[in-house]
Amino acid sequence: MKTSRRSIVRAGLAAGAMAGLPRIARAQPATSARTLRAVMQADLRVFDPIWTTANITGYHGALIYDMLFGIDADFKPQPQMVGKYSLSDDKKLYTMELRDGLGWHDGTPVVAADCVASLRRWGSVDSGGQAMMERVSDISAKDEKTFVIALKEPFGLLLDELAKPVTRCCYMMRRKDAERPATEQVSANIGSGPFTFNQAEAKPGAQFVYDKNLRYVPRQEPPSGLAGGKMVKLDRVVWENIGDEQTAMAALQSGEIDFYETPPIDLIGQLESDPAIKVDVLNKTGNICILRMNWLHKPFSDVHARQALLYLVDQNAFMKASFGNPKYYRTVPSIFGNDTPMSNDENTDWFRHGVDLDRARDLFKQAGYAGEQVIVLQATNFAYMSNSEQLIAGQLKKIGVNAELAPSDWGGVVTRRANQGPDDKGGWDIFVTADSDYSHSDPIGVSSLSMAGMNSWYGWPSDDAYEALRRKWADADTLDERKAIARQMQGLAWNSVGTVLLGQWLAPAAYRTNVRGVIGIPEIIPFWNIEKS
Repeated sequence: MKTSRRSIVRAGLAAGAMAGLPRIARAQPATSARTLRAVMQADLRVFDPIWTTANITGYHGALIYDMLFGIDADFKPQPQMVGKYSLSDDKKLYTMELRDGLGWHDGTPVVAADCVASLRRWGSVDSGGQAMMERVSDISAKDEKTFVIALKEPFGLLLDELAKPVTRCCYMMRRKDAERPATEQVSANIGSGPFTFNQAEAKPGAQFVYDKNLRYVPRQEPPSGLAGGKMVKLDRVVWENIGDEQTAMAALQSGEIDFYETPPIDLIGQLESDPAIKVDVLNKTGNICILRMNWLHKPFSDVHARQALLYLVDQNAFMKASFGNPKYYRTVPSIFGNDTPMSNDENTDWFRHGVDLDRARDLFKQAGYAGEQVIVLQATNFAYMSNSEQLIAGQLKKIGVNAELAPSDWGGVVTRRANQGPDDKGGWDIFVTADSDYSHSDPIGVSSLSMAGMNSWYGWPSDDAYEALRRKWADADTLDERKAIARQMQGLAWNSVGTVLLGQWLAPAAYRTNVRGVIGIPEIIPFWNIEKS
């Protein structure tokens, strides 16, 4: 697939541009100086950023919703919707007062009761939120602008979890929306954030439109990460759904679009040589490609089948298949990523050993595998996912496993992975996705490092001993204590295998050089502060 893509584009990208662009040009007016047209990583299928951890939905959330706190460029939590707050001497009572000027897009004011309901909804499903709620005795409104979070015991990570950019972000919703169970999707798209969702011009599968919220009151501080003033300098942001990479590349180079989040890495050199294009790695921490197994059904309900996958994965092969240029990828043996304070080498013999088909075959035999079908969800519009899913299916077939690809776009995977039923009821066994390396520094805040059974992220891994250490990590007082606990956690994690790591890579975005003010932060792409000259 990569060879075909290179040959097509290098043989005649300009010709391909002319072939692909008329559809865009006919469908859209010329790009204005105050409209940004962007091609994002995936089509938006789910609008509720609390119901799913999909990054595209997190981006949507950042446009229309706001947060109580946001991390700054140094990853420190700063007040956002909160104007001022205090913490009691015993560190068990947070009192938070909303800042002036906060209003919902429907014209009603944001009140403390909205935040109370939003915190409870987020806390019921988010990994970091669940850790907070375990320690909460009460969340309640004192008056229209003030609410309190009362704790049974101190929780030093509380502000970090409220501010994290890692999906699920703690977005505030109207009370009537936030009172809907987190297992049911909110579809109203009414937030208090810097943009409003333009329902009239939404064309699912083709485009989504966001307009400047003229009533939004930004903070006065300079923008920094997800903190500071969310100054909107555009009138409109339009997400164009262009699934074909060649057409999207051509649209960027011709100026039909302004921003392309995930251009193919093997063609980055061509974009770098274009004086009208800037190539920029927005998430400097990089991404970790992860493979998830469904613990609820055979074969991966048995630990031996999960361990077998460790002996089928050559991370270099997986990364090379998708990213080609080793400048942009490397291996990652630690569940805590490569460059976080928690990264360590505990229990990584499987990684040093490398692929061992005989060992993997024997482990499947120990799992009692009897030829059951293994459904591998294949996101056909994400090259790295699709390539990785084809590779793991091929490796499974080599050892006699009845692996079958279930192709769909990423939106289909996002919907299907929530199904807890068996394969014949629309379920699944394997899918591939990614986290930021940054997110793996916080086993409380990133969903893929939870192993709390049915309260866990998709795959629903369960390990009580690991979870006890995860809670202990959250309560540790020093960095050295957390590092020591992280080693113990990793020792258990590579035995029970909640997640398989496929490698780490940097993902350059590309945008026109007349686009300025793009803020780089892990896992979220903010559209405030951006302007076009």
